[in-house]
Order: sequence, then C-alpha cells, then structure tokens
Amino acid sequence: MARLVFGMNQSLDGYVDHTGFAPGPVLFRHFIEEAERQAGSVYGRQIYEIMRYWDDDHAEWKADEHAFAAAWRKQPKWVVSRTLKSVGPNARLVQADLESAIRALKAERDGEIEVAGPGLARSLTDLGLIDEYRIYLHPVVLGRGKPYFAGPRPPLRLMSHDRIDGDVIRLTYVPA
Repeated sequence: MARLVFGMNQSLDGYVDHTGFAPGPVLFRHFIEEAERQAGSVYGRQIYEIMRYWDDDHAEWKADEHAFAAAWRKQPKWVVSRTLKSVGPNARLVQADLESAIRALKAERDGEIEVAGPGLARSLTDLGLIDEYRIYLHPVVLGRGKPYFAGPRPPLRLMSHDRIDGDVIRLTYVPA
C-alpha cells in the first residue's frame, strides 16, 4: 500500500511560493533523489502547470536540472482538476470522486506518492488520506503567498527533524 506524503518548501511565516525562494544545490539534489524513488505524484492543477516546465529541456540547464527532469518525466502523475481537459506525458487526469480515486491509487501502488499543492493537500487532509507531512523550512520571511496549510492545521505529531543544505530544516510530521 502506498503512502501519501505532502512536502513543500516553506518560509518561516508559513508560506509556499516558488518565486520567493528556491532550494540550494544540496536540497535540490535531495529532491532529485526523492523524485527518483517516488512511486508517483498527485498534483493540483496550479502546481502541475508550474511543474510542466520540466517536460521540455532548456539549453541553460546543468546536470542536476537534467537529472530532476528525467526523474520527473519518468514517474507517473495524477492531476486533480475540474477545469483541465488534458494533461501531459505520463499523467492521468482525476476529475471526479477524489476520495475514491486516491484510495484506489494508494491500494494499487507501493511506495511513496508525493502530494503537491496546498489546496489539494487540504482536500486530502480533510479526507484523512495524507500519511506524512514534510516541511522544508527556509530562513525567509515572505509576508504573503499561499500558506502551507490551506485550512486549519491538522493535529500532528513530530517524527523527525534534520538539517539539509545549511539553513534549511526538514520537519517530518504524521497525523496525530
């Protein structure tokens, strides 16, 4: 049975914003290794559209960008959206009955499935389907953006914490 993991970079004041800060080289390598071993990813529409950047090669990329793109392209993706009509390579659209679709996905797969997007994570949290939360806490204050928790913070229990890439701390929680 697969485990759903919601993990994102977060500012000290609780926001996720890919334009506000980026992972350094060590953290980016960590994300490459995670993408290589994940059983897949479940995306909300907005974050999926941002991540489609990795579908096409870019001349300015270095080795790590190519490695991340290869891992991202290889893994299966499920995109939750009521507005998209189609999705890109190696992706399937989930348009109705989110709970049944994700429960079936968890039952038919093994390993870790990434959940991407705070709105989607809230819906899956409300349904009791997220097994782990990973906050990559960056020493940045944004003062605006999308909060990591799009709704009330669920009751959580801290399982571990570790430093990655100098000033970034990964906090790992499970539902309490």
